[in-house]
Order: sequence, then structure tokens, then C-alpha cells
Amino acid sequence: MLYRIRHITHYQYAAAVSLAYNLAYLLPRNTEYQTCLDHQLTVFPRASKMQQRVDYFGNHSHSFSVEESHRELKVDISSTVRVADMRLIDMNLDLGNSWESALQMLQHRSDENTLKAREFALDSNAVRSSDDLRQYAQTSFSAGRPLLSAVRDLTHRIYTDFIYDPGFTTISTPLADVLSHRRGVCQDFAHLAIGCLRAMGFAARYISGYLETLPPPGQEKLVGSDASHAWFAVYSPGEGWFEFDPTNDNMPAQQHITTAWGRDYTDVAPLKGVIFEGGGTQNLSVSVDVQRLEG
Repeated sequence: MLYRIRHITHYQYAAAVSLAYNLAYLLPRNTEYQTCLDHQLTVFPRASKMQQRVDYFGNHSHSFSVEESHRELKVDISSTVRVADMRLIDMNLDLGNSWESALQMLQHRSDENTLKAREFALDSNAVRSSDDLRQYAQTSFSAGRPLLSAVRDLTHRIYTDFIYDPGFTTISTPLADVLSHRRGVCQDFAHLAIGCLRAMGFAARYISGYLETLPPPGQEKLVGSDASHAWFAVYSPGEGWFEFDPTNDNMPAQQHITTAWGRDYTDVAPLKGVIFEGGGTQNLSVSVDVQRLEG
């Protein structure tokens, strides 16, 4: 499957900004299942300095500065990505490591992949394990159950128990509030699942990306109707990383396009930065379009 993705972020400021520094995670990364074939990033006003680098987690980021007075900032990136439908082939979630054996192996194995995965079992800025999260997760982890089956059940329970409510949370809403009020958005549900798994002792990472949203039959797809999306992956020693999407109650396949992954949202926010001398009230608009080119 071939996709063309366009992501436009537009800030408008009440007062002129003299200087801005920004960090963007907007370029889809190459993974086992996808390849970014090309991309073009433009910034208005024109960036005085821009640098592309690969971060600690292997994500591609762009850092740039705008060093002239401006009342608006527009960041526009287009990329072409090929995605292979390989994640769901011959996957039987009732086979593989039991959650108890997976936990033991995560704690005691010394192979490179397991050692690298262990840091994703630790608390992070936005996701801190708790007894409440552990208690919520435990229902899915009956004795001897395969780890992936348990995580799939946890994913389904979050989808069933929680209400998708874009107006309830912000990027700073505590995870405890999401759990107690049973509502949030994709970022919150990914954080919730990760927190539950870390509370049980497992390694789980946050994935930022895009999801192609298909229109109802007979209706045209609206430009900009797609949005940035978030889901998570859990590590099973000797088996690898497996992705789950609690917002849509599924395991990602071709319609999920990965941009970056980290410990939580704060590691891979699509765009963040600081401004100097001005700004005031800000108006933010974001438009994302995921266009299927073939397949």
C-alpha cells in the first residue's frame, strides 16, 4: 500500500514573535513494515537554521529556528510511505509466551533486544505506574494466559470501558484523571494501556503516527479529515514487539503509519518549541490528510 501524507500545523499569534525554536517529529520512520520513500518540509516564515537528526530511539526529527519577527508559523510536511501488510499474517494470540514466563524472561534474559526493551518498563514523564493501573489490568491477566492474548483483552476493555471525548483532556491531563473519569482520546488510551502494562512489569512503548480514515460508503473522503494518531506496542522476549490500538480495538495493519516511538507522548510530540518576546494568545490549527495512492 502506498500513501501520500500531508500534515500542516499553523500557529497564529496575537503579538509578533521575535524568535522561535522548534522540534518536529513529523517524518515517518522506516520500520520492518514501512518505508518512507520521500519527504518535503517547508516552514513559513523561512527557517533561519534547520537540522535533521536521528534521536536515541531511532526517530527522525527536525530542529529549526525562525529568527525574524512573525505573527504566524506554518509547518507543512508531505511524505510518501509504502506500508506492507505483514503485521497480522498467521498471528494466533493464543500461542506464544504466557504472561508469567514473558515477565520472567524480561527480568532475567540478557540478549540485546531484551536489555534494550527493559527501559520501556520504567516510569516516564507522562506515564507512571500505580496500584490503580495494576488493578485495572489484572482482570485481563488470568493464570497461564498468553501475553498477547492478555494484552488484546486489555485493549478491548479500554475500548469498551472508556469514552472517546476530545474535549475532556489536554496533553497535561494526569493519567489518573483519565482512569477515574473513563474518557479521553487516542493519546490518553495509549498512555493508559502502557501504564497498565508497566504496572504489571512489562515493557511497552508509545507510537505516534497516522491512521487512514475511510469515509462511509458512497461519500467522498474529506481533505484534512485524518488526524495524528497514537497507539502502543508491548515487548515479548524472544518474540518481539507487537502493536495494539485501544482507540479502534484492533492490531495495526496497513492503515496505521508510524512516525515515531518513545516512552510516551512527550518524547515524540509532532511539534513543540519555545517563542521569545511576544506571542500572547495563540490560535492553532492542524490539518492532516492521508491519501491512498494504490492498493
